[in-house]
Amino acid sequence: MPELTLQLADEAASEALARSLAAAIQPRGAVIHLRGDLGAGKTTFARALLRALGWSGRVRSPTYTLVEAYDLPERRVVHADLYRLSSAREVHELGLEERDPARDWLLVEWPERGNGALPAADFELELRHAPLGRELQARACSPWAAEVLRRATHR
Repeated sequence: MPELTLQLADEAASEALARSLAAAIQPRGAVIHLRGDLGAGKTTFARALLRALGWSGRVRSPTYTLVEAYDLPERRVVHADLYRLSSAREVHELGLEERDPARDWLLVEWPERGNGALPAADFELELRHAPLGRELQARACSPWAAEVLRRATHR
């Protein structure tokens, strides 16, 4: 499936991309796997997606709670951080597969810790530190996601 690499100069650029991606995906739901080293901007990007979807309250990092859920008028967004997990059994206990794929969103940080126990990703986004800001490598995991990614990045 198609991949593209984008340079994100600052937090504002990450937020703009998140708004564009959210607009291109809606009204449908999505599963987004967020990869990257500690401090690469995964939670910042997830926070920007939540804001773009209409959440105006506080956005908590799920680092310690493992899962934070946000109920919006038209959808539910579940943000999970699997960094502290060590087995697929622990992932199943989080109940991440309990969602309506037609409208709900699942944002998963550290999906590689899910050991195959996660719903399949629509998008895999990897954030990396770059000399000027961040670099985001995006991979669409289906033809639908490829078209969304093209629209979101105007390519």
